[in-house]
Amino acid sequence: MKTPRKIIVHIATSADGFIARPDGNVAWLDRPRPKGNYGYSAFFKSVDTILWGYKTYAKGIEMGMEKGFKAAGFGPKIKNYVFSRRPREAPLPTFEFVNEPVKPFAQRLRAQPGKNIWMMGGGEIIASFLDQGEIDEFRIHLIPILIGEGIPLIHPRHRTIRLKLLAAKAFPDGVVHLHYRTTLLNAPLL
Repeated sequence: MKTPRKIIVHIATSADGFIARPDGNVAWLDRPRPKGNYGYSAFFKSVDTILWGYKTYAKGIEMGMEKGFKAAGFGPKIKNYVFSRRPREAPLPTFEFVNEPVKPFAQRLRAQPGKNIWMMGGGEIIASFLDQGEIDEFRIHLIPILIGEGIPLIHPRHRTIRLKLLAAKAFPDGVVHLHYRTTLLNAPLL
């Protein structure tokens, strides 16, 4: 039986819940990493598709990541979808801009054969997918730093989403990896 593709948010946050400073700066993430880079390589091998919000994508381009996309392994075997409110032209052949409702897009993507799907972020696109019931898991690396203000992990809206803890791992440098599965509101936590 075919295992359904999951949409997984794999992201780092500050201890106070921010994924970036208000201007999108993530320099506070620049830190020595332990051997194995917090399991990033293993996770990356489990996906073949990455979902980006336009602001996250644009910040990556601004930071010079266009060349780094290929160097980081975002090469021809990884399909990238960037959500944008207006049509845009993709600079790389593995990137496609999307301007359609989340639910039908996610359902169509899940129906295609492939590996799991990485929700890169940011907070607005994560919230949009979450509110449509299209996020399966969160893999959060909690970085031991307080930055005081910034872009929250999930764009603020009134919502209640239960999470089931699947695993937690503390690293020697104080980073804590939290792995959650999303559940429906009022559903029992199994």
